[in-house]
Amino acid sequence: MITGGNITGITHFNLLGFSDFPRILPVLFVIFLLIYIMTVTWNLCLIVLVKMDSHLHTPMYFFLSNLSFIDICYVTSTAPKMVSSFFQNQQMITFVGCIVQYFFFSTMGLSECCLLTAMAYDRYAAICKPLLYSSIMSPTLCIWMALGAYLAGLFASFSQLCALLQLHFCGPNVINHFLCDMSQLLILSCTNTFFVKVILAILTVMYGIANIFIIMVSYCYIIVSIMKVTSAKGRSKAFNTCASHLTTVSLFYISGIFVYLSSSSSGSPSFDRFASCFYIVVIPMLNPLIYSLRNRDIKDALKNLQKKRGHC
Repeated sequence: MITGGNITGITHFNLLGFSDFPRILPVLFVIFLLIYIMTVTWNLCLIVLVKMDSHLHTPMYFFLSNLSFIDICYVTSTAPKMVSSFFQNQQMITFVGCIVQYFFFSTMGLSECCLLTAMAYDRYAAICKPLLYSSIMSPTLCIWMALGAYLAGLFASFSQLCALLQLHFCGPNVINHFLCDMSQLLILSCTNTFFVKVILAILTVMYGIANIFIIMVSYCYIIVSIMKVTSAKGRSKAFNTCASHLTTVSLFYISGIFVYLSSSSSGSPSFDRFASCFYIVVIPMLNPLIYSLRNRDIKDALKNLQKKRGHC
């Protein structure tokens, strides 16, 4: 029995995962394991590169290294459990483990929402206020913005945790997903979930809609400033400085909204799981690639690192 405000009769949950696709389980295992390894490796390498190269000690790359750290924690909160349970007959997770998993998963996801907004403000300051950029985006402000993103995610997840611990779970205990998803937990609860849904609605407005609105306003000012640049080369250079961030924001929010809408409708549970995989597992792998492929600063930093190794 677990006690948390109320007593629940459930001591563990069974995660169905992808058990309804037994023929392709080995293939899925290899794919998700490789994706997880690449995600952790690429994001960790980006963090190390930013730390080692003094030319990357700017607000943009400070936030980027924090984004990589969040992505590592974000995917690690779900992927290892998912991969390790592929060949288990019963994919069990304890009640406490389920709540803890959702807490860390939610904290990292909501922190990323806030950090992407901070990065949008950084791009606004760089393009719209270039002469004041150094004074606006001071190291102290950058640290406080990053810390604020983590604390905001922690606060929102703690609010959800407190609400979840007030629910009764008396059976069934089967979660039709590969992780402890909030929507699945609400379905399994045998008590009134209205209060939890109200909290989720408030957090959606505060962290979803509000952040999207701030990012959109920032980019409206950015676009206006870019259009005032007389030369085509100057406009292209200004746009390239924020293209990676805009791509990351678009992937994060569009896929998130798609997953949220598909889980809210009466769609196929299997389709929801595969859609969630893209949002939870694939995007953290893509973020370092998005910022590296067309980024001259990253390429120059890699060349400098190779030269240093060559001299050694």
